[in-house]
Amino acid sequence: MKILIVCESSGTVREAFRALGHDAWSCDLLPADDGSPYHYQADAREIGGQWDMMGFHPPCTYLNVAGIHWNNRGRGWEKTAQALEFVRWCMTHKCRWYLENPVSIISTRFRKPNQTIQPYQFGDDASKRTCLWLNGLSPLEIDPSKRLAGRLVEWPRGSGRIAERWANQTDSGQNKLTPSDNRWKDRSKTYPGIAWAMADGWGAEKPFTLTA
Repeated sequence: MKILIVCESSGTVREAFRALGHDAWSCDLLPADDGSPYHYQADAREIGGQWDMMGFHPPCTYLNVAGIHWNNRGRGWEKTAQALEFVRWCMTHKCRWYLENPVSIISTRFRKPNQTIQPYQFGDDASKRTCLWLNGLSPLEIDPSKRLAGRLVEWPRGSGRIAERWANQTDSGQNKLTPSDNRWKDRSKTYPGIAWAMADGWGAEKPFTLTA
């Protein structure tokens, strides 16, 4: 299949599909982290062409429910409106596509996701609730044997209650990444286990192509 992964500079999903023989490309306003020649440094809306499948990873800064409260605290809704317009553009495509985002207002402004997954379900030592909106694609198959167990901690301390935490979490469940200029980028990367599940599952489905 000819595949375009939109808003991906890491190349994680692109390379998973390419490893299985697909003509997969990524595009982002940023250059490819791996220097791949199979990357467009451009706005996806300017690329055009026909694609058997597209994957969308729109930036979640102005969409996720964890940060949307800042809009009423001085940040404003302008950038959220722009982000939602980009999501609308993504969802108008007629080819097979998926759209990936954390829990966000996409669910209330458009529709609820078709599937919600966690990286640890695919063998990665991380917790990051991830929503998938699907068009013409089946939900990802989840193999219970691939689930990576987290560490067990008592939280709150002294409560006697046991919680499961993963490598990207503190005992309280917060993300461990310290503030930095690249924190948003590091948090947005697709985990390898999920990328391989996408390529293995969706790459095997019979493709069809319609003009976007």
